[in-house]
Amino acid sequence: MAAAAMLYLLAFLLHCLPVAMGQYDICKSWVTTDDGPSWEFYACQPKAMRMKDYVTVRVDPAGITCGDPPERFCTHENPYLCSDECDASNPDLAHPPKLMFDNEDEGLATYWQSVTWRRYPEPLLANITLSWNKSIELTDDIVITFEYGRPTIMMLEKSLDNGRTWHPYQYYADDCMEAFSMPARRVRDLSTTSANRVLCTEEYSRWAGSKKEKNVRFEVRDRFAIFAGPDLKNTDNLYTRLESAKGLKDFFTITDLRMRLLRPALGGTYVQRENLYKYFYAVSNIEVTGRCKCNLHANLCTFKEGSLQCECEHNTTGQDCGKCKKNFRSRSWRAGSYLPLPNGSPNACAAAGSAFGNCECYGHSNRCSYIDFLNVVTCVSCKHNTRGQHCQHCRLGFYRNSSAELDDENVCIECNCNQIGSMHDRCNETGYCECREGATGPKCDDCLPNYYWRQGCFPNVCDDELLLCQNGGTCYQNQRCICAMGFKGILCEQSRCEADKKDCDGVPSLHSSLSTLLLGVLTLQLCGWVDL
Repeated sequence: MAAAAMLYLLAFLLHCLPVAMGQYDICKSWVTTDDGPSWEFYACQPKAMRMKDYVTVRVDPAGITCGDPPERFCTHENPYLCSDECDASNPDLAHPPKLMFDNEDEGLATYWQSVTWRRYPEPLLANITLSWNKSIELTDDIVITFEYGRPTIMMLEKSLDNGRTWHPYQYYADDCMEAFSMPARRVRDLSTTSANRVLCTEEYSRWAGSKKEKNVRFEVRDRFAIFAGPDLKNTDNLYTRLESAKGLKDFFTITDLRMRLLRPALGGTYVQRENLYKYFYAVSNIEVTGRCKCNLHANLCTFKEGSLQCECEHNTTGQDCGKCKKNFRSRSWRAGSYLPLPNGSPNACAAAGSAFGNCECYGHSNRCSYIDFLNVVTCVSCKHNTRGQHCQHCRLGFYRNSSAELDDENVCIECNCNQIGSMHDRCNETGYCECREGATGPKCDDCLPNYYWRQGCFPNVCDDELLLCQNGGTCYQNQRCICAMGFKGILCEQSRCEADKKDCDGVPSLHSSLSTLLLGVLTLQLCGWVDL
């Protein structure tokens, strides 16, 4: 009773985990029903993390990175003191792209830097492309940190197909109408119906001094706040809108980002052609916070073989959990849903041939049946030696193959218990049978020490350690002692003189001894102890 109570308490605690840990943190919990324990599924998603730790970066066009050949540059604060140098062959003076993602020492910024605008009036153009080879969902602002001034014109683009096609994400300019023929707008002025609008902003492009304002943002939080409030506390409304508003969820989904730098910082003036060494781009950091997009079918995402991979649940598979596993394709794949709150809908893939969308037989049954008085749907005629409401257990006489998935035809292995040495044909979850007294081994087909096998395990009559044949007797296959003349007993421990006085008067005749021996052998043969 106590064990049963503990199991029910554990099932209750597991059922409560989604509420205790926050929304969409776990994919399933082990619950106990009238038909036995089973999995209960929930919509789930991985936690947010720093995506720059998993990114690959490309800068183009070729030759846009400074240092090859070496060149000097100056700053807007000291435009005529051009004592700084960029030299790709010197690690202390080089500014490669990887410095946009390194861990910087205290007070010392490291940065990628472009060539200077020495070819003015030809535009100074640079593209910085970030790729993840994986769909990710933004959860916080994208923050790009520039050294020596933010660009006066740039744009941010996104791709949803690993860079095959690109779409505008946001425009940045000191004069939006002049640069892009668009009026300047702020994200916080957008409404619930325009939260995914692409706009142009002037907030991050006007000259404010290189040491004061360095960051350019793509405001994810401000767009979330349109639905969740300024403190982002009304997450239920945000999740509801992400699920119901057309295109909103995809707006925050990317596989690649591209920054198109179109005009460098000018220092608040027009281009001074006599000193073009103070015009260039320098990026010290790019922060991208998001989570792996797993279509609400996984709560873990790991970095494997050079790319991020969802650890898929709900019988789904693929890098984004974007398709059903083999034998779970009875209906079209569907992404999970944030609705209904608070646990959402897992929309788990169902077993092939299932008549009910919410009944999973793991490919071991083609039919389901509704049991009215229990109000449950159960699998019918489970195959492959499985049983249970979802064909999730093994039949008696079989045990779970730990190296096989639950939908594998070989998921259940026969116990093969020895019919004589075991109590019955059932085994435990590791394949070990329940042995009779004296028997041992996984299949009960061997004997313990001090036992011998003869159509079962029997205690040794004699051996060479504890049960020694006495008075010169020899042990025959641990089954009996063959005694020397003048002795008898199980261990030859008795003198024949004590039992039969007439044998004490002299040595028994040869005829008598041979008769006794032949009689003994005949007795053993009749009893099945020896084979002649």
